[in-house]
Amino acid sequence: MSGALIRVLLADDHPMFRNGLAAALAKDVAVVGVVATGEQAVSQSASLLPDVVLMDLRMPAVNGIEATRQIVAANPRIAILVLTMFDDDDSVFAAMRAGARGYLLKESDEEEILRAIQTVHAGGAVFGAAVARRMVSFFSVTRDGLASAFPSLTVREREVLELIARGRSNDEIAQHLSLSEKTVRNNISNIFAKLQVADRSQAIVRAREAGVGTDTTLRS
Repeated sequence: MSGALIRVLLADDHPMFRNGLAAALAKDVAVVGVVATGEQAVSQSASLLPDVVLMDLRMPAVNGIEATRQIVAANPRIAILVLTMFDDDDSVFAAMRAGARGYLLKESDEEEILRAIQTVHAGGAVFGAAVARRMVSFFSVTRDGLASAFPSLTVREREVLELIARGRSNDEIAQHLSLSEKTVRNNISNIFAKLQVADRSQAIVRAREAGVGTDTTLRS
């Protein structure tokens, strides 16, 4: 690799994984730090100013989503590349909304991780094959289904309705979409009015009739 090495901070609460990955990447990038918590990732990002942070999602106290949000807010130049075991829709989209530029699963090999580091550092976006398939499926089925079934709803209202159908509370929806609870309540009121339903349960039934949220447990 020509020129200065990309400066990378690793954040993962599994010592064997993070230390092994650090050793594997050290010949191609400059590993400037290795941390075990989201809080440490935020503080070390501020002091070390890495080019890229490899971020696990499930860490104690401050999780990877919140750590990503804080790092990007403080310094948008730092690229966050999520490296995790979790490829569920909630994790993927929460990471993207928080400002992550890439999302890989820990099953990715060293070469794929290195290419992803180089891509996000250059300003690109990276999704592992499994994550990309989930995203394509999500947008082609869920979004098209919602749009055709409920054309009167705005894009944001469809997002809220989808999360309602998946059993999410107002607080969870607010966190997932980075909105205030008041904004979520306003969107829900608009959804009820447009769908001509009286409550959350009726809205869930309408959404599930359109094939949305059928894989989750109904929450009143």
